[in-house]
Amino acid sequence: MTNNNQGEFTSSGTDIDEVKRKNAESGLSYNEVKEMLAKKGGYGTAVYSDTNIEEVKKENQPRM
Repeated sequence: MTNNNQGEFTSSGTDIDEVKRKNAESGLSYNEVKEMLAKKGGYGTAVYSDTNIEEVKKENQPRM
């Protein structure tokens, strides 16, 4: 297959630059979605949360 200096192509003829451009325009990545869910609430996303656990524990202690 000829390239004609118009960009990089895979062996099957896929235009790599076009795929990268479309991916950039497609919206949030998988990890960006997980991060957003962690901040707004979601099951099993605590690893992505920016919540200070010790601060929450302290706030939840009964005040005497």
